[in-house]
Amino acid sequence: MLLGVIIGLAAFFLQFNSSSGVQFVIKTMNDEIGKEVPLWEQQWSSTKSMLPAVINTWAFTNATNRAWEVLYKNGKSALDAVEQGCSVCENEQCDGTVGFGGSPDENGETTLDAMIMDGPTHSCGAVASMKNIKSAISVARKVMEHTDHTLLVGEGATQFAVEMGFPYENLTTNESSEIWQEWKNRNCQPNFWMNVLPIPERSCGPYTPYEVQKETEFGTKDEPKKSHDTIGMVAIDVDGKMASGTSTNGARHKIPGRVGDAPIIGSGSYVDQEIGGAAATGDGDVLMRFLPSFATVEHMRSGMTPSTAAAYSLKRIANYYPRFEGAVVAMRKNGEFGAACHGFKNFTYAVSNPDLEQPRVFFVDCVLTE
Repeated sequence: MLLGVIIGLAAFFLQFNSSSGVQFVIKTMNDEIGKEVPLWEQQWSSTKSMLPAVINTWAFTNATNRAWEVLYKNGKSALDAVEQGCSVCENEQCDGTVGFGGSPDENGETTLDAMIMDGPTHSCGAVASMKNIKSAISVARKVMEHTDHTLLVGEGATQFAVEMGFPYENLTTNESSEIWQEWKNRNCQPNFWMNVLPIPERSCGPYTPYEVQKETEFGTKDEPKKSHDTIGMVAIDVDGKMASGTSTNGARHKIPGRVGDAPIIGSGSYVDQEIGGAAATGDGDVLMRFLPSFATVEHMRSGMTPSTAAAYSLKRIANYYPRFEGAVVAMRKNGEFGAACHGFKNFTYAVSNPDLEQPRVFFVDCVLTE
């Protein structure tokens, strides 16, 4: 009887492995790690020291490098590394999607979202739709360390930041003003409205709702997509303590008041000191409905590698929204790392640990929508 059970389990796993298919290939700037390999084999296989370590979404290597300096050269905490690493992107306005002067909303204003999470204590702090304050992730840390709250939004977040000593500044730049004016000149195309009049694909607002005659499918508009390149970061310090965080200025031309996935705990990023951490980027309005960072950590808890865990989290989203764009980076508490993506042609992320010696950019070929 026992022999039959063992044979049955072996047959199940063989069938699972053979049917999983090749969906992701991890590449580096200089070479390719393997060729087309199954998901469960896509992990960093080095036997050298993996800690401390840092991983972040996209090829924002200046942010990676700063976090690495904080961890390795200065011997500071994972929280310090995440805060200072993401702050680099806020100051450098990484890809125009992080920090001041980017992604103006329908009123031409830039607002910021950010979060930070501490692995050992499971404490969190976040801000959303915050105006007139540049240092979003630092304000999020103040929320974590100086309040019993988790998330502050809008004018209240700005007021709190000023009370904490952050300068009140205009986040609009000449470039963001030009982006907004060009959008107005294109009859406010693209935008995020639907089931309203006047027809949002042709006109600016103000809009009024009308009764929906048929079900609307997500992502059916023909407007060009602009990926939301949030910086999400996971770090492990020399003591093995973990932290994660995000920072973004959100979706370009968003409806005022919109909050995406970046400041939502479990969506933008998540860390569990016993398991590992993850961070997500992409279509935030979709991602936040599935908490992919939390899901990825839970998949790692069940024994999946970081790449496989990230892939499974995205696959669940694709079952509902096959045209969405998104990616997840993940790292176990021992420093093992990986990533997966959907909808983009490919996705880049950056990693640094004692084995790599300096920030290194990796590529993932994504599952593309038809």
